[in-house]
Amino acid sequence: MKPAPASTPRPTGHEEAFAFVQELAAELNRGTVDLPSFPDIALRVRQVLADDSVATDQVVRVINSEPALAAQLLRISNSRPMNSSGRPNTDLRTAVARMGFNMVRSAAIGFAMAQLKRVEGLKGLEQPLDQLWQRSAAVAAMCYVVARRHTRVNADSALLAGMLHGIGKLYILTRSAKHPRLFNDPASLNEVIRDWSAPIAKALLENWSMPAEIVTAVSEFEDHSREHDGAVDLTDVLTVSSMLAVFKQWPDEIELNLQDVRACARMHMDMAAYERLISESDTELDALRQALGM
Repeated sequence: MKPAPASTPRPTGHEEAFAFVQELAAELNRGTVDLPSFPDIALRVRQVLADDSVATDQVVRVINSEPALAAQLLRISNSRPMNSSGRPNTDLRTAVARMGFNMVRSAAIGFAMAQLKRVEGLKGLEQPLDQLWQRSAAVAAMCYVVARRHTRVNADSALLAGMLHGIGKLYILTRSAKHPRLFNDPASLNEVIRDWSAPIAKALLENWSMPAEIVTAVSEFEDHSREHDGAVDLTDVLTVSSMLAVFKQWPDEIELNLQDVRACARMHMDMAAYERLISESDTELDALRQALGM
């Protein structure tokens, strides 16, 4: 009687994470970092807006190819922060001109992130993708308020940086769909996200021809000891905003957790300022969610 063949050992979460990291490293080395499951309209908007001198009519033609995004941009342009007059606008060209290209980029990215939950190949990731989208919206709203109230940083650029701050994690989540055992080992997955989000975000945004200050902010905002000369910059805004978006749920811990963050020190903010920012960002977030149909 022949002995039964030995069963092939199933990979553990740690082994799965190691294999996944090898794939990520190879993609970075090849310079092929992209989001193939990202809706096509977001990529086409990104491409047309790579040229800052592009004509508004050309941008409008691209947006009009996706009626759902066009309708969303009209909602945003008619929202209270964008339309203080209260007179409704139904012209997409006027909406794009009113919003500015960075706001259009943010809206297209937000639209694409929401659509990812419907991609067949990403079934099972609906919850983490939704959580990431909700957090991106919260950080974007906080960035907008922080930039406008406490800095000379362009508030629309800050909004875009906030929307993109989790793009490295988004890439890892979409790629990890092929490694389901990672989700049975949250510690290993979180370790991959912690170690790889920043370099992946940098490579991805450079591949998308995003402005250099956006690339720097998204890839360096988690360095809380970061030093630089000159005025408060976009990276500082994203650093402070991402932390406030987290600790707003635990107001008693805000001062303790932000007191040693160099970006916070450069802004000279106290607890009263933090509380005002949280209150204002809630208003902005509500407006953003309403405009995006969330």
